Amino acid sequence: MQIGTAEPIVEEEPPLKKKGPRRSGGIGPGSRNGGNGGNDDDNGGKGGRGNDFPRAEEPDVVPDKAKVVTWFLLLVVLMTFGGLIGSYIVIATNDAIEWQPFALPVQVWISTAVILASTVTYELARRAVFANHQLNIQRFMIATTVLGGVFISSQLLAWLALVDRGLYMSGNPYAGFFYILTAAHAIHVLGGIVALGAILLRCWYPTGNSDELQYRRNLARSVGWYWHFMGVLWIVLFLLLGFWK
Repeated sequence: MQIGTAEPIVEEEPPLKKKGPRRSGGIGPGSRNGGNGGNDDDNGGKGGRGNDFPRAEEPDVVPDKAKVVTWFLLLVVLMTFGGLIGSYIVIATNDAIEWQPFALPVQVWISTAVILASTVTYELARRAVFANHQLNIQRFMIATTVLGGVFISSQLLAWLALVDRGLYMSGNPYAGFFYILTAAHAIHVLGGIVALGAILLRCWYPTGNSDELQYRRNLARSVGWYWHFMGVLWIVLFLLLGFWK
């Protein structure tokens, strides 16, 4: 450098920082704190999703399986007895010589009174289940189960009474339909007694759990539909066999 001359001082500009790929949501609260910005999925989305509201969890809907099974069974029973009753009516109106009606044994009348009483006791039991009244649940469920057993016993006695009269399925279509219709109904009532025993065991001990209470109520309602349907069906059979001959 020569004396008397001055060289201009050139200030070097700082190197520009390379900009990386822009992340979505980089303007969230996390980006201002350094290191937590961007779309940080691993940390629960503290960056660009910081302004989003949390999603409310949808409650789990538990399907009522007892309701579905009961409606299916009722449909099968309705189709079965619908076919049998239709065949009975067709043959009864043909005025065939082999069609020889007879007076119903007294046990059939007893069966009618018993099954009607059982529908009343079951309705009281169902209301007790919905009210969570433990003593009434046990009392009326046991009463309904016993009445169901009495109904089956009265059917057996009715068949024995017909056998004593010499009335069998062969040779008389009316007697054949009597045995078939009453036996098919008794089998379905026996299935209802099994369901009553299941409810009785399930509801034998008290509970304060809301889910268990709801399950017991659903079960009692579905079995009630089945039991009351058996009562109505027996009335139809009783009127058919007793007064449509």
